Amino acid sequence: MHYLETTGYNYSKRRCERIVSWFVDEYLPRYKVVINIDHLGLVKQGVFGWMWASDCDYRPREFEIEIHNRMTPENYTKTLLHELWHVHQHVKGLLKDKHNKRLWKGIDHSETDYADQPWEKQANTMEEYLFTKYSNHLTRSNLSL
Repeated sequence: MHYLETTGYNYSKRRCERIVSWFVDEYLPRYKVVINIDHLGLVKQGVFGWMWASDCDYRPREFEIEIHNRMTPENYTKTLLHELWHVHQHVKGLLKDKHNKRLWKGIDHSETDYADQPWEKQANTMEEYLFTKYSNHLTRSNLSL
C-alpha cells in the first residue's frame, strides 16, 4: 500500500501516478510508503530531481521528491525512476542518513564525491533498466509514455 501526493505545475499527473504505482507494485509491494512529489523549475539548482526521507533516519517510510517540470516524457520517466530507486535504497536499508552521516551498506560515504557515490552509480544503472522494463509494461498494456 502506498500513498502518493503530487503538486506543482506543467506536468502530467496521470504519467506521474502511473510510474509511481508501477514502481511501488514492482519493487516495494509489502511496504507502506508515502511519496510526495513536487514538480517545479529546478534550472537554478542545476538538477533534474532529488529526493530525501522526510519522516526519520531510521527505517524511513515517507519521502519527498522534487522533480524538474520541463522535461520530455522520456527524461521525466527516467528521472522519476532514478529518484524512486533512491526511495527503494532507503526502504531496503542500503542507504541511510544517520547522525549527519550518509551510509551505504553501513559504510560512511559522507565525504565521497557525487560521481563516486555508490548509491548514485547504482541508481544511474537502474534508471536505464527500469525505463526499459517500464516501457515494456506500457507496451503490453497498450499505453504510451
